Amino acid sequence: MQKKVLVIEDDLELVELLRFNLKRAGFSVGTANDGISGLKKARSVLPDLVLLDFMLPELDGIAVCETLRRDPVTASIPIIMLTAVSGQIARFSAFDAGADEFITKPFGISQLLNRLRALMLRPASSPGNPLAGPTPA
Repeated sequence: MQKKVLVIEDDLELVELLRFNLKRAGFSVGTANDGISGLKKARSVLPDLVLLDFMLPELDGIAVCETLRRDPVTASIPIIMLTAVSGQIARFSAFDAGADEFITKPFGISQLLNRLRALMLRPASSPGNPLAGPTPA
């Protein structure tokens, strides 16, 4: 069965590039072009991973990420934040919101696919996964 990736991105050219490369790599791909429709689609499709733009119309990527993390149905879905915004503040904001990875645009497709596959292979309860919670002492 194909793994499902949801791309929430407002740059239509990037959406098509990601869709093409993800399908070529064997993934099923859904898309949304703003934060509100991205949340709706995430809840209905329940993807195996979300590629989420930092800056989106309607609802920004940070708010989308926080909302996905608060919802028990979507809380464990890995999220890779994609952004043209570099710097520590953006990175910390993404991780504080619950993102698993932070990739700055422009990026290489092979880099993205490697991180995507690594996140999908990591069980939710594995050490090092921020969603796993504290490890027992």
